Amino acid sequence: MSGLLGVFFNFCRTSVRGVRLKMKVHLLLILAVCLNTQYGSSALPDSCSYPPSKWCSSLHSAVQCGVLKQCLESNFTRSHQTADPVRVELYYESLCPGCRGFLTQMLFPTWLMLSDIMAVTLVPYGNAQEKPDEQKYIFLCQHGEQECLGNMIETCLLNMTENAFYTIFCMESSNDVIKSAKSCVEVSSPEVSWDKLMTCVNGNQGNQLMHQNAMKTKALNPPHEYVPWVTINGVHTEDLQNKAMNSLFTLVCSMYKGTKPPACGSSQRHYKSYCHNE
Repeated sequence: MSGLLGVFFNFCRTSVRGVRLKMKVHLLLILAVCLNTQYGSSALPDSCSYPPSKWCSSLHSAVQCGVLKQCLESNFTRSHQTADPVRVELYYESLCPGCRGFLTQMLFPTWLMLSDIMAVTLVPYGNAQEKPDEQKYIFLCQHGEQECLGNMIETCLLNMTENAFYTIFCMESSNDVIKSAKSCVEVSSPEVSWDKLMTCVNGNQGNQLMHQNAMKTKALNPPHEYVPWVTINGVHTEDLQNKAMNSLFTLVCSMYKGTKPPACGSSQRHYKSYCHNE
């Protein structure tokens, strides 16, 4: 097994120990997205007419797609969280190899497992530069025009749908970020019209949204020196950056001030029962 599915199954194989049933729905969602992207729509359940991002949107969709129990447990747990979530912001650019690796192999899997206790903000801009051009801005990207296009597509997605992270993960996990964009949108954000998305990308709205990303990136304190650049609860230090790069999962669990979810290991059971060779 290779590519996106390989990454997913490697993550599942190493990360699901101690995770409650409520998280299975998130794993099911992204698995369906991966399968659909790689092999076509036939990989989705025949009885389910909803896209993965909508499986828990209503009682009817949860029943039809066979995930009612998981959706109910997920909603119950989320409603009983009392502490503020750990805020993770990623400043990145769409074609930066290091950014793509961190987003797909560290940030997204961590968010899937700990979405009840963390909030993620994506800021696609990175080391780009902007120049005023009358009422608009011209953007120059470190990895060329294709990166500027990727940044703009992802920026417009973040403004147009709550499911943008799924779609961005799909894009950044693919062999070609730009060529995969349309199919990723169709699979994981079907509520977004590709034509409307490209209207944003090529129009004043996208230009202004990217300008906001530029301003937010320039306002970083300390100023960013590289990407991916991570802030935790609005703070960046080299220590936090290193911990995030090495194990964001562990960092989020350690910084959450409420009751730790089972995924963090606080409620794991350890069994010492053996079947002896007779």
